[in-house]
Amino acid sequence: MARTRHRVRPFWRLLTPLRRLVRPQHRHSNHLKITHHPVVHRRRRFQAPAHWAFGGVSTGLRTIETDIPARLDRLPWSRFHWRVVIGLGTVWILDGLEVTIVSAIASRLTEAGAGVHMTAADIGIAAAVYVAGACLGALFFGQLTDRWGRKRLFMITLAVYLAATVATAFTFAPWYFFVCRFFTGTGIGGEYSAINSAIDELIPAAKRGRVDLAINGSYWGGAAIGSITSILLLNTEIFAPGIGWRLAFGLGGILALVIILVRRHVPESPRWLFIHGREDEAERIVRDIEREVGGELAEPEGKIEIRQRHHIPFREIAKVAYERYPKRAMLGLALFIGQAFLYNAVTFDLGTILNTFYGVSSSQAPLFLALFAVGNLMGPLALGRLFDTVGRKPMITATYLGSGIIVAVIALLAGNLTVWPFILLVCLAFFVASAGAGAAYLTVSEIFPMETRGLAIALFYAVGTAVGGITGPLLFGEFIHSGQISQVSLGFLIGAVIMALASVAELLWGVNAEGKSLERIARPLTALTKGRRSHGTVAEPQGD
Repeated sequence: MARTRHRVRPFWRLLTPLRRLVRPQHRHSNHLKITHHPVVHRRRRFQAPAHWAFGGVSTGLRTIETDIPARLDRLPWSRFHWRVVIGLGTVWILDGLEVTIVSAIASRLTEAGAGVHMTAADIGIAAAVYVAGACLGALFFGQLTDRWGRKRLFMITLAVYLAATVATAFTFAPWYFFVCRFFTGTGIGGEYSAINSAIDELIPAAKRGRVDLAINGSYWGGAAIGSITSILLLNTEIFAPGIGWRLAFGLGGILALVIILVRRHVPESPRWLFIHGREDEAERIVRDIEREVGGELAEPEGKIEIRQRHHIPFREIAKVAYERYPKRAMLGLALFIGQAFLYNAVTFDLGTILNTFYGVSSSQAPLFLALFAVGNLMGPLALGRLFDTVGRKPMITATYLGSGIIVAVIALLAGNLTVWPFILLVCLAFFVASAGAGAAYLTVSEIFPMETRGLAIALFYAVGTAVGGITGPLLFGEFIHSGQISQVSLGFLIGAVIMALASVAELLWGVNAEGKSLERIARPLTALTKGRRSHGTVAEPQGD
């Protein structure tokens, strides 16, 4: 036995250097004159050391002072900002293309010869499954957005979207279509968190409102393209009934691949980097942006002192939302439930409504859907500037209430309208509503702290959309299936009431965020308080 122990000891000594590589010791930091934060060790199978920052190498966590937020907000509009808009905003064009194609081909999928047999109720189920996937995708990828960074996630989520969209083109049964729609929604849901976080953290404060609304509104540019493309692809003189709609999904996959290539040139958010221990990389990115902008820049207004952290637990994020900002949490839910119910119900089912109650054929429906999309696209472009000048609170209140009033008029007159007056009223209602719906994403990405931004967008999108976005298509699908226009009118009336209630929530709890730094609207969780030398952009504590 003694001889066996003598042989084992040298073997373990040989493994000692390997164990040190896996679990390096940090007893000395002579190359950095900083004080590392104390770490509370718990029993775990494995915990990565602090210097293993995911997506890059970090020098460890410490307290730093930086003027990066102020330097980003002072920048004039430049080619860099256009690159951000094109690289990130174009994904909404894809989303609009996808959803509108499904709406346009809905009646085709219920016809003989389509290659798959589906009913009007199946179309409503597919819409609900898509939204459910978007909710779960937002929650799953949203928390990863705050952990891993904006750029890594907006590349991953777009890849998920691409794969699921292409797979949809090979649909052979309703269940397969539902599965593909679920994973397509998962990718889009993740995009909502990553994209809106990155946009708001890279765009100057003075133009953040109009840019955010325009980017979210670009969804309807894709919807218009999808509608016009569907006219060609659903033409049975050119493509067989079972082929054209499949090519539409393939087109979406090709466009997603192009966007991935463009998006590679959009940098990580410097705000995210300096909070997560990568301040040198953040500084380099901001210097490159300033060099590209050129000219003489104004002096940055104030600095912020940050205690760096790699990860913030979900319980702390929830505590922030419901203890520090309870009114803002209620506001976010109200805005998302209102727009999600109305938009998902009408967008997914408009083609079926036109076909069932107004005699519009499946080949003609895309023309009306294109008009609907143009109305939605023009809303944020025409009204977006007012969200930065007149202000968030009055404009969001006006757009939600105004669209609700017009939708109520549609509900009262739907049974007496012909197709053209009906579609023009719908376009007018959503011209107003589209600006308000885009402002819902803008609101929740502005009014919560930087470290929680991705998950905050995901959480309010998921909860609000689960309540409004799933029930809307299901409810309208059943109303349409009944064959009674009075039932559809009831659906429009419900949507009008929900939008009006959301406008009341904005009037009561809205935040005047126009022109303000994100750090002033909601103090970062990692920022030192006023009593601990915090100054400049986050001088005062925040809360409802």
